Amino acid sequence: EVAVTATMELVARLKRDREFRDVKVTPLLILAKAMCLAVRRNPGTNATWDEAAQEIVLKRYVNLGIAAATPRGLVVPNVKGADALSLPDLARALHELSATAREGRTQPTDMVGGTITITNVGVFGVDGGTPIINPGEAAILCVGRVIARPWVVDGAVVPRQVMELSLSFDHRCVDGALGSRVLASVAGFMTDPAVALALG
Repeated sequence: EVAVTATMELVARLKRDREFRDVKVTPLLILAKAMCLAVRRNPGTNATWDEAAQEIVLKRYVNLGIAAATPRGLVVPNVKGADALSLPDLARALHELSATAREGRTQPTDMVGGTITITNVGVFGVDGGTPIINPGEAAILCVGRVIARPWVVDGAVVPRQVMELSLSFDHRCVDGALGSRVLASVAGFMTDPAVALALG
């Protein structure tokens, strides 16, 4: 569980910013940026297992998959080079990706080459889950809904916006320590998104 009140405040500010006026700004945008930064800090999660060679292959780029429920079923298009995009460019890429998926226009090339994925079960009013890793990837992050909950801050109970995060990972590539570091890194960025934006 992560207190994301600061992220929700940031989302509200970005919605009023002219740089983001043509795109839908949601907590998923900040989460996508946080995921890219967490991968940069922990590159072992941005990998695949080569069965033939019996070795881990690290990817030097992040093609960030976003699982999307469509009338035709679940698709997982990915944003190519997501780690190299500015926040406004990432917002535009996510907007285009989701609009194309909803309209059933996702091209096969948009669904291959993913390196790590986010699935948002929160859109269904769900708090969390245990997603299955996409073939050719080593990890998938599951994000639940944002909901107001009581939170203890400096000994006092205060209301906070809270979400649940969980990470499924392939133990051939990622052990529990690395998986936990990635999850903690994403959680830290979502708690204090100013750090994520400062880092890039």
